[in-house]
Amino acid sequence: MEQAYIIFRLQNYSTNQRNEIKRSRKIYFWDNGVRNCLINDFRDIAVRDDIGKLWENYIVSERMKLLSNAGILRKSYFWRNIHKSEIDYLEVYEDKITAYEIKWNPRRNIKATAFTALYPQAGLFLIHPENYSDFLYV
Repeated sequence: MEQAYIIFRLQNYSTNQRNEIKRSRKIYFWDNGVRNCLINDFRDIAVRDDIGKLWENYIVSERMKLLSNAGILRKSYFWRNIHKSEIDYLEVYEDKITAYEIKWNPRRNIKATAFTALYPQAGLFLIHPENYSDFLYV
């Protein structure tokens, strides 16, 4: 399905810190419509119980398309530790780490203390419906 450009994978970011998961991946669809078709759920977004997953998939896939189409070189990852703390999306460029938490609800707090303890130099941003255009249309 990857070769047919239906899905793509993000690998887990790790610098071999003690509590980091070293081998893991997240799978995303290039098109949320294909995802909806496979799970047979075409309900309005307002009544979906998977809105967070849909939103994250949309943001990550559109960012990957933007970077590819613009010829911008970034390595893309997600981050997770053994305690299940997670950062939804990371970009690494010239040893600079930028982390993004992707939330449908902009009032939800970012809980990234485990990540920021390991990577205090990393930028950390919240992407939500009120600011996503800045992230997707650079």
